[in-house]
Amino acid sequence: MAGLERLLRLYGYIRPVFDIGLLAFCLYHAYGLLLKTNGTQIIRALIILILAYAVALFLDLTTVMWLLNLFAPGLLIGFAIVFQPELRKIFLHIGQGRWFPFGRRSAATDPKIEAILTAAELLSAKRRGMLVVFVRNTDLTHVLETGTPINADLSSDLLETIFAFDTALHDGAVLIKGNKLLGAGCKLPNSEQHNIKKSFGTRHRAALGISEQTDAAALIVSEETGAISLAYDSKLYYDLSIEQISKTLKEKLDNSPDSAGLGDDKDITGGSGDHERY
Repeated sequence: MAGLERLLRLYGYIRPVFDIGLLAFCLYHAYGLLLKTNGTQIIRALIILILAYAVALFLDLTTVMWLLNLFAPGLLIGFAIVFQPELRKIFLHIGQGRWFPFGRRSAATDPKIEAILTAAELLSAKRRGMLVVFVRNTDLTHVLETGTPINADLSSDLLETIFAFDTALHDGAVLIKGNKLLGAGCKLPNSEQHNIKKSFGTRHRAALGISEQTDAAALIVSEETGAISLAYDSKLYYDLSIEQISKTLKEKLDNSPDSAGLGDDKDITGGSGDHERY
């Protein structure tokens, strides 16, 4: 009994620290989740509703209070319908989230990064488009089924063969997982965002679309300008240098079990204003 009492007394001392630590952990990851899914719109809408209710309560506006209480169930349903895309992304990230950094592997000498960047540089110089999707935790079998399964060892020569000529596979995306090229000519969903530049073509919209609906990341080579870009976490980082892309991939590709995708959100523009994020 004395030992149990000492344990309970010790827990009484550490409980506030544990309580605050757990709360800080949840708030930190919730904030990162909102940034990745553009969930700030949901927070803004909630704040407006809470402020309206608080003002009505403080000023004793009985009619407004009655209306808010009457329409509260309908408002919740409408809220879920209006913000369905954002809520879907939030639950998707929660289900796929890797909350702890333990067990991540280093991608510092990953040969697939060099193979992909070598092909990207050559295709960029030739003004040939390319779209590469890195499969992470989300199952993309339904996307693979829209193209041609290949399941070959990844190499720069293979990527050049697919994208350097006007073949049937040229216009679609290739799916990469680990060191395997799973398929080519795959069709991707278009982005749901409406503020995309009109100058962006199908590849950029498709890359952004797959990053919105899944946790996959995409590398794009523009056929018109030769610019090389990255899309992940519902954001598009346009016209990056090979050094920036290489550094980012080496930092992020180890965040999935197969070391085949990007992880935590990071503004790789470096704040210089030379590149644009959408």
